[in-house]
Amino acid sequence: MNHRRWPIHRMTSRYFMTERLTALVTSVRLVGSDFVNVVIVGMRGAGKTNVSRRLSLMTKRPAMSTDELAVYEAGVGIPDFVAARGWPQFRDLEYQVLGKLSRCDDCVVDCGGGIMVDLDQDGTEILSDRKVALLKEMGPIVWLRGDLARLAYKAGKSAERPVLDHNRSAMDLMERRLPWYEEISDFTIEIEGKSRQAITERIVREVVNETS
Repeated sequence: MNHRRWPIHRMTSRYFMTERLTALVTSVRLVGSDFVNVVIVGMRGAGKTNVSRRLSLMTKRPAMSTDELAVYEAGVGIPDFVAARGWPQFRDLEYQVLGKLSRCDDCVVDCGGGIMVDLDQDGTEILSDRKVALLKEMGPIVWLRGDLARLAYKAGKSAERPVLDHNRSAMDLMERRLPWYEEISDFTIEIEGKSRQAITERIVREVVNETS
């Protein structure tokens, strides 16, 4: 079986570069090291990717995006994948990505907004025991919590991300997910009124320094 090589993000002084490495294990520590991952979760528009990349720079850890790794594995963008194959198969793809990431330590894991969900037979989102188990395996889970109304409005305006559910508003879906974020997270960081840099520095103080 052929395995795709995965991109890892690093920030230079001016911008982020995407590097395709010959092997993932040459750039990250395998499970069994003394270092743990930091797992960043939150709703669409919470700034997870920005914070994850800043955290990567500050802690000298590779930043791994579940969305980008899913795109890399699928060979197409998320909107196209979902349009062709549906959300259930995308959630399965996320699970496969998490399974690979669970083999590594000392990374910053930037998770998609629905990383902890699966869908039942009716297409309704449910908390995914299988995915949560993998997330918990990786390391401390940090939830970037923001104002639901603002995030729902922001998500609704984005043309780059597929519609989560044509029968429900973004606000409805976010309200449904709210208790799941609360349940799975080890740390909660309030993001409203705070700069991305301030949020990142708090994660370093309260999470990285306390768990490494």
